[in-house]
Amino acid sequence: MPRNGQGQYSKPPNTTAQPNTVIKSATFNTVVDDLVTDANNPRPITAGGTGANTVEGARSGLGLEKRTTYAVKSADYAVVAADNNAIHRFTTDAVATLDAAATMGISWHYTVIADGGDVTLNPNGSETIDGDAELLVPDGTSVFLVCDGTEFFTDRVLATLNEKADETDVGSFIDGGILSNNSGNPNTHIDIAPISVRAGALFVASGSTLTKRLNGTFAPGTGNGGLDTGAVGANGTYFLYGLRKNSDRSFDAVFSTSPTIAGVNTTLLTGCTIVKCIGVVLTDGNSTIRPFIMYPRDEYTFVTPVKDAVGVSISATSNLLALTVPNGVKSRAKLRFEFTSTATTNAALLSDPAQGVLAAGIGDDGGNLGTMQVASGFAIGSQEIWTNTSRQIRRVAGASGSLWVWTDGFHFPCGRNA
Repeated sequence: MPRNGQGQYSKPPNTTAQPNTVIKSATFNTVVDDLVTDANNPRPITAGGTGANTVEGARSGLGLEKRTTYAVKSADYAVVAADNNAIHRFTTDAVATLDAAATMGISWHYTVIADGGDVTLNPNGSETIDGDAELLVPDGTSVFLVCDGTEFFTDRVLATLNEKADETDVGSFIDGGILSNNSGNPNTHIDIAPISVRAGALFVASGSTLTKRLNGTFAPGTGNGGLDTGAVGANGTYFLYGLRKNSDRSFDAVFSTSPTIAGVNTTLLTGCTIVKCIGVVLTDGNSTIRPFIMYPRDEYTFVTPVKDAVGVSISATSNLLALTVPNGVKSRAKLRFEFTSTATTNAALLSDPAQGVLAAGIGDDGGNLGTMQVASGFAIGSQEIWTNTSRQIRRVAGASGSLWVWTDGFHFPCGRNA
């Protein structure tokens, strides 16, 4: 007797025995033969699952795991509930957008293999993956994703590998990341060349140029604002810090007037970790970026030398002189001098304030430029001198005279190797 659409068996008609009657062999054999036939023939296993007459419907109805499915993806993809227990291998950079967790349901799970490009997993709305707004699966890695009906979680293998890499590679350095005025917007934008940065257990790298705008508050991504807070000001010092985005470990950067990481305003930096200071830019009296050329090993040269002293009085009394270099840190200023005096045997000494108060002259602490042996003659010289944290060097002469100082640039050491 055939089973019905729900897979239920019914014995042949007119085979029910009656009480107090002799059972006929033909009727008995009909039931037995029908049972044997049914037992030896395939039939649908249905237990209330979706698609009762399908293999997946049968497995679902019995509470069994859906079979694993594999597919190759070569473009962005919308991940849905039907992708439960699927393995998708992405062969290019792609974005995989997840349907709502409530739609996926508890125990829904999914595997992504990035094999030819980075894959970004984007949850629905404000939902998260391991607490983050998105998850980057770098090329050459994979991730297993599971849903609890509200949020998504991974098996943390990818995170553990990244953390292990941080722990095993220690030190502090900057490789690359040369700064320059942006060619299209040199007064407001800075380009950061491809860079690798490490500070202790933190590491971040970028293989492409990143552009940040000084005259706008921070927003992630190239071409967007870069200032941690407030507005850009005149004659200011803006330190540039490398950032690592926590969700995908990508590189970004932020400007701050603070010379230390502790002083950076982090209100706009949610989801990012500050790795290391990677450079500095200065503004002029018009609040625009002072044009510069940056060389390897953290050396800066101004396109136009800055005249920081014009006929400034210099005498045997030691005084400090402020320069156009970064404020709040010590830097090594690249200086050129010109000196004149009515005294025929005068000498001047410009020095690092850390040396204390010095006295110019051959019988004292010496000098680095002196007058010609003619009254009111001029002498010239050049030297690199460390400043104090207030941008100052110290000046003194054996006798009264006048001093001119040109600042060609400075060294601000961030640990750049090349």
